Amino acid sequence: MDLVTQHELELHNDRRETRTERMDRNWNELLQELRVTQTGVQILTGFLLTVPFQQRFGDLDEFQRAVYLVLVALALVTTGLITAPVSLHRILFRKGLKPELVEWGDRLARAGLAFLALVLTGAALLLFDFVVDRTAGYVAGGATLVFLGVIWLVVPLLEARKAQGSDDPDERGAGIDD
Repeated sequence: MDLVTQHELELHNDRRETRTERMDRNWNELLQELRVTQTGVQILTGFLLTVPFQQRFGDLDEFQRAVYLVLVALALVTTGLITAPVSLHRILFRKGLKPELVEWGDRLARAGLAFLALVLTGAALLLFDFVVDRTAGYVAGGATLVFLGVIWLVVPLLEARKAQGSDDPDERGAGIDD
């Protein structure tokens, strides 16, 4: 092994991979996550865009219409954030900027998930408000936000903290991520 290759080789979570190999793997993992998310976001956004053309849309009160319009705006932003890594890749392709691509893709995906949580929260609020009443809407929206906050943020952060404090490679998930 020559000096440059040996210098580039890193031990990372028990993986023997170069920085380039790690960036390629990280990009591929991010793409898999985005594939899962994009379909749901695009279907949700498409559905929201058709709602005004339904007969009962006229039955919405002023508050419900305002919530609906906020939801459409949030869904459009979410769609933009979740699909932005594709545009980023097209522009940065073959420019030797894979680490930047992975970093920005990660940031955009995280922002997209945050906005998706808001869209899902608002959708629960609007639906329960329309079908039951305003109080049920607030409860459903709040419960949705708390649930997503716990499962999408608190649980992963607790697991990361637990793994950082462990000396056991099996508990740290060595070789699984990053």
